[in-house]
Amino acid sequence: MNRHVFIQTYGCQMNEHDTQRMLAQLADLGYAPADSPEHADLVLVNTCSVRHNPENKVYSFLGRLRPLKRRNPRMVVGVCGCVAQQEGERILEREPLVDMVFGPDHIFRLAELLGEVEGGARVCATSWMPRQGRIQNFIPEEWVERGHVDGVKAYIAITKGCNNMCTFCIVPHTRGREVSREPESILREASSLIERGAREIWLLGQNVNSYRGPDGYRFINLLDDLSRLPVARIRFTSPHPKDWNADLTDLMAERPNICNHLHLPFQAGSDRILRAMRRNHTLEEYLAKIRYLRERIPEVEITTDLIVGFPGETEEDFQRTLYCLETVRFSQVFSFKYSPRPGTPAAELPDDVPAEIKEERLARVIALQEKINEEAQRSLMGTVQQVLLDGAHPRRRGWMNGRTDGYRPITVRTNADIGTIIPVRVSGARGHWLEGDPVSAEVTAEA
Repeated sequence: MNRHVFIQTYGCQMNEHDTQRMLAQLADLGYAPADSPEHADLVLVNTCSVRHNPENKVYSFLGRLRPLKRRNPRMVVGVCGCVAQQEGERILEREPLVDMVFGPDHIFRLAELLGEVEGGARVCATSWMPRQGRIQNFIPEEWVERGHVDGVKAYIAITKGCNNMCTFCIVPHTRGREVSREPESILREASSLIERGAREIWLLGQNVNSYRGPDGYRFINLLDDLSRLPVARIRFTSPHPKDWNADLTDLMAERPNICNHLHLPFQAGSDRILRAMRRNHTLEEYLAKIRYLRERIPEVEITTDLIVGFPGETEEDFQRTLYCLETVRFSQVFSFKYSPRPGTPAAELPDDVPAEIKEERLARVIALQEKINEEAQRSLMGTVQQVLLDGAHPRRRGWMNGRTDGYRPITVRTNADIGTIIPVRVSGARGHWLEGDPVSAEVTAEA
């Protein structure tokens, strides 16, 4: 009889990708996915520590496991990901129910770690992978062609870690210094995923456009090579504004399978705050890159991240953030209240923006972005969008869900197959979801 595993995942697409890698290894060990921790022999918590709130969620989730562990002492509980790397042995000291703790560099050692636990040990594996320079295949060779296809899409990690050292960010401490995979390894993984049905490839990295291959091979070369493969769509997240340039914009404009969607975090509108964050760009430099992007690709959809309440942020500084929102008119904004992260330079600064001011500023960002999004949704009425269908609507018979080239979610009245791309005329919207109908009965498989 199969054993069962449940993985609770917090955080970004990189964590989701790591979870799928772990599930594949566990399948080789005879584990099948469980629908809840109650039905699992192994429970893993894949964690994020970019902000304090996800870290709190980890310990709250572990609290829910205590009665399950009492009823089933043989259940193995593990904490992995960035909080595991950050806290290490302290998790074992704080939570007696936890059997193993391991950081992102150890996800491919699951069989070995579980063997140690089954031998009676409590395990903490947070050492760093031996560094072999800026170019390093951190995906083991035997796993390069075993990437996970999730419906119509698949993820490929092209870099690991980060060298930018933004003052608010804990990622360099939890994911390590940046390394890039060899292009041949990435292209081989992409080809394998396409052969197994992936219609959309996502490139992942803390700052994908800082990718460095051998002999001057850069992110633009990798994107160029990938776009020549027989894949319908390519997306990537997240580039850093300081490394984004006109050549990348031109390549996006020239290649139809590189999606007209760019997630470009600006974090704050005030140059003073950007300097304190060590972002290495100004607001005007950011806006100039957006202006050129819109000149070359008028229909491009731009999404972003931002932080309110960074130490020292005044109302005047915050107004510059609102100015950026009004000027760029992002499709989606992932906005957060600043929270100090241990070991970062910003944690040494006085957290001098009161909590109620952070709350109020976050509410103003959300309200403005909702207004911008409603106006953008109205402007899309009657337009024709190329939609990649990724699944049936869970409640509406005869409707399918999908994404536009610009990554807007849309529900389409069609019975076309999952994985096809069809032209859809937008006719309405429900909240953040567009609605539409195919412009003809003929379904096309190409964008």
